[in-house]
Amino acid sequence: MMIRKLVFALALYCLGAGTMQAASVDTLKVNSPSMHKKIQVLAIVPDGARKPVAKDTLFPVLYLLHGHSGDAGSWLSIQPNLPAMAEQAGVIVVCPDAQNSWYMDSPIDSTVRYETFVSKELMEYIDRHYPTRADRSGRAISGLSMGGHGAYWLALRHKDRYGAAGTTSGGVDFTPFPNNWNLPDLLGDINTYPDHWKNFTVINQLDRISNGDLALIIDCGYDDFFFEVNRNLHDQLRARGIDHDYIVRPGAHNVPYWNNALDYQWVFFNRFFRRAQ
Repeated sequence: MMIRKLVFALALYCLGAGTMQAASVDTLKVNSPSMHKKIQVLAIVPDGARKPVAKDTLFPVLYLLHGHSGDAGSWLSIQPNLPAMAEQAGVIVVCPDAQNSWYMDSPIDSTVRYETFVSKELMEYIDRHYPTRADRSGRAISGLSMGGHGAYWLALRHKDRYGAAGTTSGGVDFTPFPNNWNLPDLLGDINTYPDHWKNFTVINQLDRISNGDLALIIDCGYDDFFFEVNRNLHDQLRARGIDHDYIVRPGAHNVPYWNNALDYQWVFFNRFFRRAQ
């Protein structure tokens, strides 16, 4: 029955997204005082959010994080229909460029402060410039690969600011990959700085939350090189009694999988926004 409901919800939103006007896309340069530079950010803004709104019609915000070697435009490339989806759902979508930072404040490189940027500086900017539901009931965060790590990393560490988090193909435990994706540049050599690698990976942050603190969703394809670490995350959440949605299906670490995954996560987050009102 739950599968039928999800398929029906997906069909409804796909039909609506194909027939409604699209939200507009703002290309922003947001100042980061902590990094002394401006960061490119795309904000996908429904038409209704351009007009004066009453307090009971404020807009929820979904932060979507790109993967390694991606940028602020990655999610629009993966899902070109995203502006129509945002318009139909009445959701502001924010896509920051975080370079290859893994969305952390690096313990060895003081120029990398993307945890601070996304969860404080950018969030404050968005809440000042758009009619947002500026509390955790109106904020969700998700991402792919490096961005899947980033979404959980930020939500688990800032559960007072986010109410829901998702990861798709997420690098939620990067310790099995000590030489990949410029991680040593951010954390140091794993043998020299083992505590950095232990303390900065998502799967070791679960003691920060209790059941009900966050609405959580995980999905990963069977052929993804991150499949095992996502299954381990699911198992650890279950062992702690923390409710979450867990989706596995055929697929690899690629654009077709992420395009499809966003459909499921979109339904999940919109249900969260409606229930949290």
